[in-house]
Amino acid sequence: MKKLLPILFLIINLCFATGVAQNAVAQATKISGHIFDNDSQKPVSGVSVSVKGRNTGTITNAEGYFELKTNTPATLLISLMGYARQEKEVASSESLRINLVPAIEELNQVVVTASRVEENILRSPVSIEKMDSRAIQQTPSANFYDGLVNLKSLDMVTSSLTYKQINTRGFNTTGNSRFLQLVDGVDNQPSGLGFAMGNLFGPHDIDVESAELIPGAASALYGPIAFNGMLNTRTKNPFEYQGLSAQTKFGINHIGDGTDLGAKPLYDLAIRYAKAFNNKLAFKVNASYLKGTDWYANDYTDIDPNTNPENRGPNNPGRNALNIYGDEVAQALPNIGRVSRTGYEEKDLATYGVYSLKLSGALHYRITDKLEAIYQGNYNQGTAQYTGSNRFVINDFKFVQHRLELRGSNFYVRAYTNHEYSTNSYNTRALGQQINRTWVKDLAGNTVAPNKADSTWFARYAAAYTGEVGGVTQQNHTAARAFADEGRIAPGSDAFNTAKDQLIKTRGLAGAGILSQCSLNHIEGMYDFSSLLKVINFQVGGNYRKYFLNTGGTLFDDKDKNLTNEEYGVFAQASKSFWKDKLKLTVSGRYDKNENFDGRFTPRASAVFSPNENHHFRASYQTGFRNPTIGDQYIKLNVGPIIILGGAPVNSEGMNAYTNSVTIASFSQFAAAFGADVQNGVPFPQAVANNKDKLVKSSVPYIKSEKVKSYEVGYKGLIAKRLLFDINYYYSHYTDFMINTVVAAAPSNILAADGSVNQMAAMELLGAGRQLYQLYTNAKDEVSIQGVSAGLTYSLPKNYKVSANATWIDFNMGDADPNNIPAFNTPKWKTNVMFGNARLTDRLGFNVAWHWQEAFDWYGTFTEMRPGRVNAYNLLDAQVSYRIPSLKTVVKLGGSNITNKYIVQAYGSPAVGGLYYVSLNFDELFR
Repeated sequence: MKKLLPILFLIINLCFATGVAQNAVAQATKISGHIFDNDSQKPVSGVSVSVKGRNTGTITNAEGYFELKTNTPATLLISLMGYARQEKEVASSESLRINLVPAIEELNQVVVTASRVEENILRSPVSIEKMDSRAIQQTPSANFYDGLVNLKSLDMVTSSLTYKQINTRGFNTTGNSRFLQLVDGVDNQPSGLGFAMGNLFGPHDIDVESAELIPGAASALYGPIAFNGMLNTRTKNPFEYQGLSAQTKFGINHIGDGTDLGAKPLYDLAIRYAKAFNNKLAFKVNASYLKGTDWYANDYTDIDPNTNPENRGPNNPGRNALNIYGDEVAQALPNIGRVSRTGYEEKDLATYGVYSLKLSGALHYRITDKLEAIYQGNYNQGTAQYTGSNRFVINDFKFVQHRLELRGSNFYVRAYTNHEYSTNSYNTRALGQQINRTWVKDLAGNTVAPNKADSTWFARYAAAYTGEVGGVTQQNHTAARAFADEGRIAPGSDAFNTAKDQLIKTRGLAGAGILSQCSLNHIEGMYDFSSLLKVINFQVGGNYRKYFLNTGGTLFDDKDKNLTNEEYGVFAQASKSFWKDKLKLTVSGRYDKNENFDGRFTPRASAVFSPNENHHFRASYQTGFRNPTIGDQYIKLNVGPIIILGGAPVNSEGMNAYTNSVTIASFSQFAAAFGADVQNGVPFPQAVANNKDKLVKSSVPYIKSEKVKSYEVGYKGLIAKRLLFDINYYYSHYTDFMINTVVAAAPSNILAADGSVNQMAAMELLGAGRQLYQLYTNAKDEVSIQGVSAGLTYSLPKNYKVSANATWIDFNMGDADPNNIPAFNTPKWKTNVMFGNARLTDRLGFNVAWHWQEAFDWYGTFTEMRPGRVNAYNLLDAQVSYRIPSLKTVVKLGGSNITNKYIVQAYGSPAVGGLYYVSLNFDELFR
């Protein structure tokens, strides 16, 4: 932090000095005008009109009219997708008439995420995808976030109607801590969860201007979370997008879902209002509410690992069904075999009535035309299901953000806070297990305490099966289960609902509730020295972040403690063009330091060769790293037979888990050999002495960062002015993957002074002195991936457009131990095809999108890393829109997965079917 603060203060001082000094004597001038289509001479709405080098801009209204105030002389930048970008010199107050010439829109696509500065997408130094406002309006998916699946390289998995997770380039999960999501520069992750919840806590479509995707490592500019890639979403500026906009959407899902519950409605209502005053002060407010019925996780496949596959199924006494909870509790009963408890289906435990409430407001004040101050506040609340190590209900979860920003034409300073309030969320699997412990009766008919419920239930089962209970058919599993289940509370009953509510309120091992009120504070800044240096483009920046943990001791060791974590990072980037702007070289590097880990330097270098404006070749070397999440560092959870212990050194102070333990494999060998000797009559001390040397002292290092090095080459260009083609190849090498390992610890030193195994420690490991730990550490194994992604967009006559992309990715394990490598969870092949016409007539438009991916095995903690097949599937989305200019309204009829084939995207998560909708979009009212 001491190293970072001087840089941040320098940026702040430069901000004020530059912004104020350059505008001290300037006088604002009103500039207005109309913009028309050059061919039809009809006014064009939505055209962006900004002042070059200043924070001043607006967009045209339905009549093609704009007005703004700025200092003159000035250069106006006029742009809209589908038209050639123009620059217009303005010397004084005047009314302009500007004609836009249609052009290949990709020539004018501008992105900011790839290099943190504005640049043409064709000359981006790394692979980048963009979804602009028009693509958002025309997507046939239910919302813009779902529509991201059509970008090449992107994977999407559904855990809930309100929660979808995205990823790029492999190692996919349902809670992705390797992928960064920014909204207006703000990290969108709740700090306790350690990953962004899709777009459950994010902007509504009605306020989204664009979304930019970087597939692959982006740590060199964005730090440790951007290990696999990042998504940068930008909302609409209230100076440029004024007036009242509203959307009302009605949808329906669960058609033909195989249940008798029938189709369910979905409602999505949103409103946005923005207003500017004298081009100095502007504000916007947003409100949206979505409500629907979640997708059902109702796969009852028996996945019990201790039963031979041919014996699994509904009649298996030891059945462990995928989406039934409570039946994971099982025992091997003598002379009977493996028996599991009767569980409850997820639909009886989960909260399938999901919703998302989003409220936000922003205030923008232009101190000068080069200096703007911004405050934004976001309040989000919602319910979703999440598939992690268990199925969780993120229930009435509140996420609050505040952002303060000072922005100039060549700098910004931004500070923000994220606060999460999870007081009503719960673990669905734990809930099923705990309900099962509330009603069990002993053989005398008395309800037993929860801590005795499981053993009592199995005793009842055994007694009934072996004929010890009169009136119960012996040697009959069905009869024995019925007897053991006597008194079982039925789903939906008053007793069941009472127990469910009480256990959700009970946190820790005795209940199912989850408490998290964690937060983070973040400050960052960047200054672009390019205009000062002239001969080279140069940017520097840095950030500081502090986490505040509060789980009441239910997850972290933070009860009655102020547990915090700090980190900071600084970066610099330089670029230079050569050979009349045909070759652009860029180098960047970033240094990050977390209080628990060594500092990391992540460089990036790239070259873009552009023989002309239509053809661009790129090559890059990138590095990335990922710090352990807050949970990886600080979890300290005693679950009875084992303590789950995070890998930060401070987290295990006073404990001997990392420093004085033996490997679990050697302990198992020692215990088995010791037991054999005792059975053969060998005295206890001698049996220990005979076998203690089988124990191997563990050497588990404290956790550290994951690392990746990546090489990429690509080409992007226009062919015959109609065909945009983009292709890239990459190779990435990964090391130090984070893993869990189990050890056994003893109070005494494992090794004696002479280096041999201590007899006393060996004896303690066999008794009450033994403590098992699940530790977070890193694997020594190395793996690599390679991949190719290619896309093309072809502009056909009469405004038709077709685009397609394909992604191939290959995972090379080499000699690595599969148990030490995170699950890849990515199909080798996936493709997307889109066809549409936004202007089929003056009022009518349509769009169709088709996604396909091949089958693969999904490995997840929900099934203890045992594989589950995700079958190949395709999704067909389509929409037809009709514009009513007099009402400034667009009517849209569409659907996602319109073939209504129910598909699973992550094993254990719900099957997703068709969602059909009709929406009304009112835009720019009262502008």
